[in-house]
Amino acid sequence: MSLTTSSTTHIDIGLAPLAVIGEMASLIRTPVKTATVLHVINGEHFSGAERVQQLLGKRLEEFGFDARFACVKPNRFPELCGLNKKQVVETAMRSRFDLSVISKLTNYVREHSVALLHAHTPRTAMITSLVAMRTGLPWVYHVHSPTSRDSTRGVVNRVNSWIECYSILNCDCLITVSASLAKEMLRQGVAEHQLVTVPNGVPAIEPIDARARLEDRNWRLGIVALMRPRKGVEVALQAMQRLKAAGRSVTLELIGGFETSEYQRQIMAMVEELNVQDVVEWTGFTSNVPEAIRKLDGLVLPSLFGEGMPMVVLEALSAAVPVVATSVEGTPEVVRDGVEGMLAKPGNVESLVSKIDELISDRGRWSAMSGCALARHRAHYSDARMAEGVAAAYERVLGVHKR
Repeated sequence: MSLTTSSTTHIDIGLAPLAVIGEMASLIRTPVKTATVLHVINGEHFSGAERVQQLLGKRLEEFGFDARFACVKPNRFPELCGLNKKQVVETAMRSRFDLSVISKLTNYVREHSVALLHAHTPRTAMITSLVAMRTGLPWVYHVHSPTSRDSTRGVVNRVNSWIECYSILNCDCLITVSASLAKEMLRQGVAEHQLVTVPNGVPAIEPIDARARLEDRNWRLGIVALMRPRKGVEVALQAMQRLKAAGRSVTLELIGGFETSEYQRQIMAMVEELNVQDVVEWTGFTSNVPEAIRKLDGLVLPSLFGEGMPMVVLEALSAAVPVVATSVEGTPEVVRDGVEGMLAKPGNVESLVSKIDELISDRGRWSAMSGCALARHRAHYSDARMAEGVAAAYERVLGVHKR
């Protein structure tokens, strides 16, 4: 098969600890020439991790790195990433353990003078580790979410966790998107000098003027996600049933595709069973998430577990949209309860109802949260800041590798 183009943490990569990513401007030097980095990704879906990859592909060149992407499960990413054709190659694996892709990626690396490899999933970590051994190139692993709790399928989680654990043994640097993920990797035995935390970031979104909504008594909330069991959609539907019974004027839009058709049927059946068809609407996948979010009064993310630093939360902040989320892993590092939004207990219907009710009870307080959300994004979570942090990690790895 041929290749076809189609918050506060420390950084320590084998040298002295550095200050927080985002205070990194002094580390970035104007490069003599651009170095090529090959990101090895799944490419099957287009959700949070793929959004990170897309934005890095668009912004890393500003910091001296030409980002290329090899998709081992090409599907939505090549179509939706918006990158130029030379940046994306498809090298589909026939199965999880189809190692024929290693030779093809090795050839690509040599033909295109790739300086650094960057993997984003357990599957691609396995492939990248072997390519690195063949080529002698350094490589970076990006931890977007806790692998051991990525889904409700225990066996799959354990297999992926095992693959990840052994694949990263020869990794030069692990980038985690949150402090909570960094702590998790330390618990799993990763050396502290290998870790660097680079918070996710998104572009600025032009918000809708909050003043225009101050007299509006109707509230439109939305869940933006790849709908799967760990996202807590069932909890949100039960919360909507209770809010409807209490006479609250609030609707919920489900924005995004479903991981499986079976899960879609389960959720649609639950909507009917709870009799919330008039207050819950599923609009499906959208390629324009920022536009969908800016029309909302609030983003709801009732995740049960498995969040690194959700991109949709950052996009909500960027659009000045308050967030009602659960206090799961990296989310509380971004959203402060009562400031940019509300934090509910995961899996707890009563807690979610209480937090949504608190948000929609006072437009004045909502407006203040809207302003805080916008300020938090602009200060800490831009896509340029994220790309700058990743580029700084690259420079340290390449600097050490040359010694």
